[in-house]
Amino acid sequence: MDFNGVIIDDEAVQMRVYQDVLGKEGIDLTTEDYYSCLGMDDRRFTRAAFERAGKTCDDAKISEITAAKTAAWKTAVSSELPLFEGVENFIAKASQEFALGLVSMAKREEIEHVLMGSGLHKYFSILVTSEDVTNCKPDPECYRIGFEKLDAHRTAAGHFPMTHNECLVIEDAPAGLEAAKAADLRALGVTNTVTAGVLRAAGAEAVAKDLRDWFPESIRLVFD
Repeated sequence: MDFNGVIIDDEAVQMRVYQDVLGKEGIDLTTEDYYSCLGMDDRRFTRAAFERAGKTCDDAKISEITAAKTAAWKTAVSSELPLFEGVENFIAKASQEFALGLVSMAKREEIEHVLMGSGLHKYFSILVTSEDVTNCKPDPECYRIGFEKLDAHRTAAGHFPMTHNECLVIEDAPAGLEAAKAADLRALGVTNTVTAGVLRAAGAEAVAKDLRDWFPESIRLVFD
C-alpha cells in the first residue's frame, strides 16, 4: 500500500505546509505545481520548486526546508490524524489474509508517526520509505524493493516464494501506478486524488472509489 493519499488524507495538508515553508523563501507553489510532483520525496520536491522559480538551493538548505516542513506537518495532523474513513478497518481485515507492506516516498519519521499514533503499525510486515531508495516514483525501484522485502518476510515464515502476479499494489497517484506496472506488479487504483480514468491510464487494473467496499474475497475475485 501507498501511504499519502491511500491511508492518510493529507495531500491538502502537505500542500499547505509546503506553501507556507516555501513562501518564506519567496517561492510560490500552486495547486498544479504540487499535484504535478506526486511521487517525489521531500528533497526532490523542494529542489524542483526552487528550479521552477529559477533559484538554486544547496543540500544544507534543502535539509533545513524539509525538516521545517515535517515539523509543521506533524503539528497539523497530530491533534486528529486525518486517516481516510474506513481505511483502518480495511487494513485490519486485509492483514488477516494477506501480508501487508507499505511503500511510500514519505519520510520514515512521518510514516511511523502516523502508524504508531493510529495503532496501524502492527498490521504491516515491511516498510519502504524515501530513505530506502535512490529513485522516486514512477521509477519502479521502490516497489521492487517492497516486493523483495515482503517475499523475504513470507519465506522466513515458511511460505513458498511469492510470484509477481500474487503481489497487489494499492495506489492513488499515476506515478505510483506507473512504478508498480514497471515493477511487473498488479495494481488497484483508489480515486482519492485523481479520477478513475487517469488511474486506469496509468496502469490500474481495477479502481476503487472507497476501500471500505473491498474485502479479501473481492480482491481475490478481481485479481485471481
